Amino acid sequence: MKTTASFNTESAGQKWWVIDFAETTLPVGRAAARIAHVLRGKHKPQYTPHADTGDFVVVLNADKAAFTGRKEKQKEYFWHTGYMGGIKSITAEKLRQKDATQIVEKAVKGMLPKNPLGRAMFRKLKVYTGTEHPHTAQQPQPLDLTKI
Repeated sequence: MKTTASFNTESAGQKWWVIDFAETTLPVGRAAARIAHVLRGKHKPQYTPHADTGDFVVVLNADKAAFTGRKEKQKEYFWHTGYMGGIKSITAEKLRQKDATQIVEKAVKGMLPKNPLGRAMFRKLKVYTGTEHPHTAQQPQPLDLTKI
């Protein structure tokens, strides 16, 4: 009798991918969905729902991430300070000026599982505003988001 192979984090074989937002035409949401797909490992035949079988993703030029329509001015990100009446918000336009990496990070994090496994997957996402990154030793391969 044959058994189905079940992979764990160590036997998954994790790769490093690099995505440049200056070269892609996808809006933030579509790109984030495909990045989350790679972080979870769903693009691999070894995908196992209860294990971290995904790859590392390095995102470059996060400040060039594009929204569709009027989302740049109208989209708001909310958080609560923990105090009474402490709800705060910031528009996407102001968040891009403050820290452009958070736009991509918040979009991807919202598409990952809300549990310890999702937090481990999120730690494999590295986002930078420029074209330079400190992960050249891992030899990341370029990833075309339109083919996922």
